[in-house]
Amino acid sequence: MLLVRAREVPLHFSLIEKGITVTVLPANTHVFVKRSVFKMTLAQLQAFHQDPSALRKLTPPPIFMRLHDDRRTSITEGEIEFTLWFGPLPVRWTARHASLDTGTGFRDYQVKGPLAYWNHEHIMEDVEGGAALTDRITIAHHPGLRGILTRLMFDGIPLQILFAYRHWRTARAVEN
Repeated sequence: MLLVRAREVPLHFSLIEKGITVTVLPANTHVFVKRSVFKMTLAQLQAFHQDPSALRKLTPPPIFMRLHDDRRTSITEGEIEFTLWFGPLPVRWTARHASLDTGTGFRDYQVKGPLAYWNHEHIMEDVEGGAALTDRITIAHHPGLRGILTRLMFDGIPLQILFAYRHWRTARAVEN
């Protein structure tokens, strides 16, 4: 619950009038970061992520991804709806793609799905020896049983394994 004192309300409205978006994050929000340098150009790294089949390629077995609707017009605009199958357990997800406020790359954030909050920044940069990819995920879980389940699937060791696989898969797809 967000409590706002009366004298803070005009500040809030002045921010909205100026087009500034304010996101109130859940209290249990934390950040996960995975960074790798690949022997490829920044253009190659970007091209791999712009490929509509990239999400399927980056989903590790034994998870299966079923695409329902892809309304992305580019890597930085539009929505995608899909289901991740963890064995017999389906997890439906809608993500919106947007540009980053600064830097090269894009972000996707959960519009509808299993978590209380998910914002995934794909930060790409030219570095000595190739191109770097930093995946920065800001994540929060719901309370109770629902939060316990999402912690088991989308946090800690499972999240580390997921992004180790994704970076390995990116390297294999583009470096070879």
